[in-house]
Amino acid sequence: MIRVFGNSVRMMSSQKEVVFVTGNAKKLEEVVAILGSSVPFKLVNRKIDLPELQGDVDDVCKKKCLEAAGIVQGPVIVEDTCLCFEALGGLPGPYIKWFLDKLGPEGLHKMLIGFDEFSAKAICTMAYAEGPDSEVLLFQGVTPGKIVIPRGRRDFGWDACFQPEGYDMTYGELPKEEKNKISHRSKAVQILKNHFDSNAS
Repeated sequence: MIRVFGNSVRMMSSQKEVVFVTGNAKKLEEVVAILGSSVPFKLVNRKIDLPELQGDVDDVCKKKCLEAAGIVQGPVIVEDTCLCFEALGGLPGPYIKWFLDKLGPEGLHKMLIGFDEFSAKAICTMAYAEGPDSEVLLFQGVTPGKIVIPRGRRDFGWDACFQPEGYDMTYGELPKEEKNKISHRSKAVQILKNHFDSNAS
């Protein structure tokens, strides 16, 4: 899904650098692997402490993206990840980072035992802006699944307790190449990649 705020931005030359705002090496590794080498820009990463905003995920992503663009004074990509539990009306949603920090993957599963409803959606929203005064593009990927007792690798967030729909393995058990084909992040990045590919000069 693509949401465009205002008019489309001007596309970049093939040599231009775009800053991906993250200090998470695993996240960067995934994005680079999904993008591949054919995109018409060079992706570099930079850790920037952005304000922790509350509200609708689209608005939060837009504001964070423009804040980052102001700091970088150039093109940036900002990502926001949500994990939405059906039983909790969409929570933790964008606040999953703090839930995970306090409870761990086991705690996320235990939260839902009393509801007997384990359905969840993993959502990734990628926001792009060419600069602090430009419009923002949002690219969103969604993967449905369920929250399970943690299994597999525990080196990346809540991967061990999220089992995507149609699979009998968690993100943490899937080979990285397979996860990168079906994950919420891969879907968002692929839409972003397709957008740049189709608009490349």
